Amino acid sequence: MIAIAVTGHIDLTEAGVPLVRQALRDALRPYEPEGITGLSCLAGGTDSLFAEAVLAAGGRLVAVIPSRDYRERQVSPAHAETFDRLVEAADEVVVLGHERADGQAYENANRVLLERADRLIAVWDGESSAARGGTATAVAEAHRLGLPVDVIWPAGAGRASGGRS
Repeated sequence: MIAIAVTGHIDLTEAGVPLVRQALRDALRPYEPEGITGLSCLAGGTDSLFAEAVLAAGGRLVAVIPSRDYRERQVSPAHAETFDRLVEAADEVVVLGHERADGQAYENANRVLLERADRLIAVWDGESSAARGGTATAVAEAHRLGLPVDVIWPAGAGRASGGRS
């Protein structure tokens, strides 16, 4: 069983979603025979697409929730049904001890993801960001730890404006 964590942009364009979904399925396919444990914070965009791909591959899902108020403060009404369905489907749900979903909570969530993973999949456009706990910082931390990182950014993928990571 291989443990694969995910990081990536939450603000994928509508046209990019099916491209990223397929790229994630393709990235997981080689690991299906040995079994996959997918680690995700279940945010909209990349995290949820990855979680769905893990479940479709017959894998085990571990949800890492950054804070106690994460669902209430960070899950949009449009994403709530998907978030709840994925939490219910998870084999394990780890809720970190932070009261509020903030930069520190996201950094700690990334730390938990990386500590438990054998590799990281990053759906990332390669742009740097100062966002605490964002995609660029997760990739940098994985590299610092010597964790293998697979960057996915399919041709035609894009980001909508206003995203955090």
